[in-house]
Amino acid sequence: MSQTISQDKAVTIHYVVKNSDGVTLDQSSEERPLAFIFGRGMLIPGLENALTGKAAGDELSAEIPAADAYGERHDGLIQTVPRNLFGEQEVNPGMQFRATTDNGEQSVMVVEVSDETVTVDGNHPLAGVDLTFDVSVVEVRDATEEELAHGHVHGPGGVDH
Repeated sequence: MSQTISQDKAVTIHYVVKNSDGVTLDQSSEERPLAFIFGRGMLIPGLENALTGKAAGDELSAEIPAADAYGERHDGLIQTVPRNLFGEQEVNPGMQFRATTDNGEQSVMVVEVSDETVTVDGNHPLAGVDLTFDVSVVEVRDATEEELAHGHVHGPGGVDH
């Protein structure tokens, strides 16, 4: 009997993720499937819930609301800071930086630049976006002790050391 997806299983999938307008945002390729240890926070909650109990060979389409994907957008994560904080560095909209915040390091994206200020957005780029995942489950197996210790799958679709 084939194994089903549950805590600490090594899972390999192919996926296509689209926004609510049907625009493809990301996808795996035949050469590069996504391999991960299930239940370790590697996936957004909505996709993890949709995959629970599935087996190799299963295909599914999961509509995942923003709240169960990358969360809702929060206006409080948008800040305008003095331009001189960036020194002589060229700064353009779309650039990403690591910023130190009260909650530790966080990725921010530059959304607007003027002579005096730079506006950055700390929301995930897909925050507030409802997503649809079309998934094919390729493999489900027990993760090895080494994979569990390292926190990732080794081999195709995973990490090669």
